[in-house]
Amino acid sequence: MFSIRNILLFIVFVAFLDHGACSAFNRSSFPPGFLFGVATAAYQYEGAPTEGGKGPSIWDTFTHSHPEKILDRSNGDVTEDFYHRYKEDLKNVKKMGMNTFRFSISWPRILPNGSLSGGIKKEGVDYYNSLINEVVANGLEPFVTLFHWDLPQALEDNIWVS
Repeated sequence: MFSIRNILLFIVFVAFLDHGACSAFNRSSFPPGFLFGVATAAYQYEGAPTEGGKGPSIWDTFTHSHPEKILDRSNGDVTEDFYHRYKEDLKNVKKMGMNTFRFSISWPRILPNGSLSGGIKKEGVDYYNSLINEVVANGLEPFVTLFHWDLPQALEDNIWVS
């Protein structure tokens, strides 16, 4: 999905390059140890909404129940498919010369029932372990966002009832 915001940012970036401003702005402009990286967010990027025992998220429920509230009526069912393509994507991040990668955890993939007593999905834990291993294998430093609006629907249904 291409948002208008992303397209405009790309146009500004290309215009910036075209006017030669980039020649004075490069990596040597930054202090040693500066971290360059890219970031993803599970709901918008992973896809695979039911694979590995993933339960529905609050956002899954909202976007399916109220598609009119989303400008392009999209939801997290069809995304960049990072869940299946992360190895290829991380190789591309490395090729871009980045040294960090930030991602968020989709808690419904690990705790589909919203609590530890509801069971931990081994497939979800294995996915994130494999992802972190692949990040490190590509020479990138992983940064994990613990909360990026991707919580189990079961929290809203069963735990946050007051």
